[in-house]
Amino acid sequence: MSDHDKSRTGGADWDDEYFAGDFTRRQTLDMFAAGGLMAALGPLIGAMSSPAFAAADDEVVRIGYLPITDATALLVAHGMGYFEAEGLKVDRPTLIRGWSPLVEGFVAGKFNLVHFLKPIPVWMRYNNKIPVKLMAWAHTNGSGLVVGGHTSIEDFSQLGGKQVAVPFWYSMHNIVLQYALRQSGIKPVIKSAGEPLAADECNLQILPPPEMPAALAVQKIDAYIVAEPFNALGELKAGARMLRFTGDIWKNHPCCVICMHEQVTSEKKEWTQKVMNAVVRAQVYASQNKAEVARLMSKDGEGYLPMPAGIVERAMTLYTDDADYLETGAIKHAAEWGNGRIDFQPWPYPSATKLIVEEMNKTVVGGDRTFLDGLDPQHVADDLVDYEYVKNALEKYPEWKNDPSVNPGDPFNREEVLEL
Repeated sequence: MSDHDKSRTGGADWDDEYFAGDFTRRQTLDMFAAGGLMAALGPLIGAMSSPAFAAADDEVVRIGYLPITDATALLVAHGMGYFEAEGLKVDRPTLIRGWSPLVEGFVAGKFNLVHFLKPIPVWMRYNNKIPVKLMAWAHTNGSGLVVGGHTSIEDFSQLGGKQVAVPFWYSMHNIVLQYALRQSGIKPVIKSAGEPLAADECNLQILPPPEMPAALAVQKIDAYIVAEPFNALGELKAGARMLRFTGDIWKNHPCCVICMHEQVTSEKKEWTQKVMNAVVRAQVYASQNKAEVARLMSKDGEGYLPMPAGIVERAMTLYTDDADYLETGAIKHAAEWGNGRIDFQPWPYPSATKLIVEEMNKTVVGGDRTFLDGLDPQHVADDLVDYEYVKNALEKYPEWKNDPSVNPGDPFNREEVLEL
């Protein structure tokens, strides 16, 4: 960050303040979004089904995660000792700053338990034949669109002519954002820096989540949509204003999902079940103890996330009790829908998987997207998702039905609600 940029953000070097020394900006370049990851991963993909890969996969739970609240279930399962309670060995989770290096680590066998934005495993399995399995949802809701304090944006229709950052082309954020733009008469486009925009065009770009608040503070972008706690961080440190919570547009939508290697799930059934038991137990605990879990994950607790407890607690608890969100329209359906800023329930509803595939076909992305042509939503719901292990774990922990995103009368089915 330049000295001029630092002066506009209170002198803070955002990378140094929140990610001291572990990574560089160059390492966060999102090759996956730019379309270059497959060239780097080609040899690894073939190894996914080879004896070498099977031998490399030991009995230790090895977790890779991004520093966002989407990783809560994995981090709580580690922090509360739930893996050990199942008789498993587990390494401390490894923080990764971008989606492409997390995908690369997963494909290489470095990690055997990860969270991915839900459209990512769709891309991996059907575009690149990577044998990934979606095991459960990591959470529901938990994201939002914030706008810069330098703007006067009050609704999506005013995003015409603006620059907006998304964390990944294949993300729930990009899907929900573009749905809202289309509903508001704005055309999402992907143009080079400096290329003129029409009044009804919103230009999208990829930024890793840790870079978003600083980019907004120095007015390199006008808005960003991302997982927490980077919205809360933007509000408290970068002068951002919450325009809309994504869970107030798509009711209780999935965002990140728990993923494992298909070979592991088929060959190590007992081990896989124990892993899923720990993850589901963590989600139940997180659903019931959000403030405590926020502190545990923060740098004031176990240090899984590099933000202080106050920021993470805001990201996980402050919602309908904040009159400002209701007054500005950041929340419009809360009283009717009854969801939280972030909620936790593991069941991967097939209806949501099918809707995601349908919406991906309407979403503008960079790179080749021909794999979506003819991709049957029902096939994806049946083939990508492994329902067995999570359902067994849910039977062990029936308290999951108490989460506000679950209908206890019909917990395994729901109707998707997408409404601006």
